[in-house]
Parts: sequence; structure tokens; C-alpha cells
Amino acid sequence: MNEAVRDRLKTSPRALPIVLRTPSLVLAVLGFLTVVALGLRFAGHSVPSAFDAPLLPGPDLVPDPWWYFATAIDFCGEPLGAVLILLLVIGGCLLTRRPRTAVLAVVGCGLTVAVTSVLKPLTGRTIHGSYLSFPSGHTAFATALALLGAYALAGRLSRGAAVAWLLGLALVSGFLMAWAEVGLGAHYPTDTIGGFAAALAVMPVTAYWIDRLATRG
Repeated sequence: MNEAVRDRLKTSPRALPIVLRTPSLVLAVLGFLTVVALGLRFAGHSVPSAFDAPLLPGPDLVPDPWWYFATAIDFCGEPLGAVLILLLVIGGCLLTRRPRTAVLAVVGCGLTVAVTSVLKPLTGRTIHGSYLSFPSGHTAFATALALLGAYALAGRLSRGAAVAWLLGLALVSGFLMAWAEVGLGAHYPTDTIGGFAAALAVMPVTAYWIDRLATRG
């Protein structure tokens, strides 16, 4: 690695603020356990669970004008939308001299989506016949972005305020994407819970190791 780049990474703000390190790693464990539990519970299933059924939309899905709102949210998790958002986030991180956060945007979000992509064929849960659905990659990506934002903005907050900010931003972002995915008929509600949990499991651990590697030596 170029010496100037290494020095910049070493002195830049942490990807995972100290104030959020312990709470985030606890959430990572809970997220991992949730993904495993739901994956085992719904492996090979092709019908909604008793929890899912009351939350699913009717045959016409989300009515107008909410359909357009749901579609816009869904686009943010599509490949083109996700790349555009990540480019904006990375640019913002570099402009504000947060290279570790920029690395987390690429590596953390990438790993989060990769985990959901690997888990889909492993669990084998399907919707609408043959579409692999667990866990929701869109929800995982939205939650990963929310965690990224929470880490970037929580450094100067007290622990209580930082944790509240972390949970609030993750829940709101995850819920909005989950609502869109379920409303558009792309996922069961429990798929979106799995995606939310996958982001909780991946992002804190990735951020922790980015900080460790950046300060090594």
C-alpha cells in the first residue's frame, strides 16, 4: 500500500466509533443468530409462514400512488441504484476525509449483499414458484447504508445518543425497504427480517477489522 494512503487511513476517523463498538458487536452476534435461526426455520419453504400471511399485500399489491414510492425505494437496492448511491457516499466520505468509511462503504456493503446472495441458494426458500427469497438483499443493503451513516455521524455523541441514533436510523431504513419489498411482492416479511439481521451481522465486524488493519504497524 502507498505510504501516503496508509498514513491517511491510519489518522482518519474510525469506521466504527469507539462509542458504538460494543453495542454494534453485540448487535452483530444477535444478527448472526437471527439469520441462522430464520434460515434453518424456513429452509426449503415456498409458502408464507403464519407470521408472514397477515402482512402480505393483496393480489393488486401496493395501490397507487404508493406503488411509485415503493418502486423508487426498491430501485435504491437494484444494481444500478446501489452503485449510484455508493458512488455518492464514497465521494462524500473522501471529501470529508473519512477514507475508512469509504472503504467500509465498498467492502461492508459488498460483503453484506454477497452474504445474502450466498444464503439464498443455501436456504432454498422461494416465492412465486422459483424465486429465491431469503434473506432480502435489498433490505440488507438499505440497512448496511444506514449503519454506515450512523457510524459516520455518531462519533461526537454520547453513548446513549449514539446507540439511539444507530438503532433509529437502521430501523427506519430497514423498515422502508422491507415495506417496499413486501408491498411489491418480492419478499415475505421474514425475508426482510433476515436481510436486516444480515447487515447487523456483517457491517460492525467489517468496520472493526478495517480499523484494526488501518492502525496496524
